Amino acid sequence: MFIQTEATPNPDVIKFIPGKSVLETGTREFRSEQDAEASPLAQSLFAIDGVSALFFGSDFLTVRRSPESSLIWAQLKPPILTAIMDFYTSGQPILREETHKEETVYEGELGQIVAEIKDLLETRVRPAVAQDGGDIEFDSFDLDSGTLYLHMRGACAGCPSSSATLRQGVESLMKHYVPEVKAIEAVL
Repeated sequence: MFIQTEATPNPDVIKFIPGKSVLETGTREFRSEQDAEASPLAQSLFAIDGVSALFFGSDFLTVRRSPESSLIWAQLKPPILTAIMDFYTSGQPILREETHKEETVYEGELGQIVAEIKDLLETRVRPAVAQDGGDIEFDSFDLDSGTLYLHMRGACAGCPSSSATLRQGVESLMKHYVPEVKAIEAVL
């Protein structure tokens, strides 16, 4: 098994591409060892000293190094690669159980605006940020203030260039196609 690695714009995050499917649908973020209980792979990776967060995409995963860790990536990569290879040879499922969160239903004019926003995120924004090992997900939209709230995931969360991505990239795209959007805020 050959696993590729790629640097991301976030120096504390590296993207690992195992050459096999990671998640069939959607994405999944693990911010703690407690979150990792849902995935055997996530548990193995959190067992490695210096790993502080994980993000799984369709064909990649990102690993966040703890900023407090004295370990450098050259020391962290070998045990991470071993854990990924061991997982894929084990034949275990990536997730123990699938949990679905309930989405807010938007209706009428607001529903049409939110549908446009989600379509732009899905077709234009998410593919671009996935290349850097991250993801941006819709959280909510406040029509009164025109504020769009988005979740930054994976390499995007805490990335030094994420605010520039939001302001110069995503916000200008949204304002152009959805004039009701006046501002964008990141949600933790």
